[in-house]
Amino acid sequence: MRKIMIVEDDKELNNGIAFHIRKAGYEPIQAYILKTAAAMYINSRPDLILLDVGLPDGDGFSFCRQIREKEGIPILFITARDLEEDALKGYESGAEDYIIKPFSLRVLTKKIDVILKRNQKRETEGFYDGFLSVDFRQMKVTKQEEDCMVTPTEFKLLRILIENRGQLLTYSLLLDRLWDSNGQFVDKHALAVNINRLRKKIEDEEHKYISNVYGMGYQWLK
Repeated sequence: MRKIMIVEDDKELNNGIAFHIRKAGYEPIQAYILKTAAAMYINSRPDLILLDVGLPDGDGFSFCRQIREKEGIPILFITARDLEEDALKGYESGAEDYIIKPFSLRVLTKKIDVILKRNQKRETEGFYDGFLSVDFRQMKVTKQEEDCMVTPTEFKLLRILIENRGQLLTYSLLLDRLWDSNGQFVDKHALAVNINRLRKKIEDEEHKYISNVYGMGYQWLK
């Protein structure tokens, strides 16, 4: 079940949204302040965030920017601020949409459906989180919007990891998938070398993607 985080300090509205999206087949994660939302985000890893702008402990714009700098998760603002400048600020901070209160809960749920389906399609075509972009069709990798040169083996490995994100891929499974059609042998040492080279190319101190589960295999974290 896909998870929707609702960051809204109006408890009645928060509960109303949660009720409607639960009926639509989503799991609501409710937060009323940004501090709680930040902690819950790390633990629950939602698929989409509904975010108010004016919250008791800060503004949603800053929170949106913090999330979008590291993740490609879609964020929809739900707010009473109806000035054009605020809407523009919302989009500039990385939001998918800026929804003015009051709004139809049925329309909101439909917007969530459309955005998540669109993102699901994007996921089958590659990976993007605002820092790293991987295009399966064009076999292209960019980091911070600059071309990142990877070898064919590294790209194949990258694709396998991304397509199985969140799953532990054992050494033997990866070696089977990496076996070259021309008979080029890939052993466990070569696998480790390729993983290390790939990590140096796509990661930095704040963006970690590949985890080595010691003695077992590798996992794409995002």
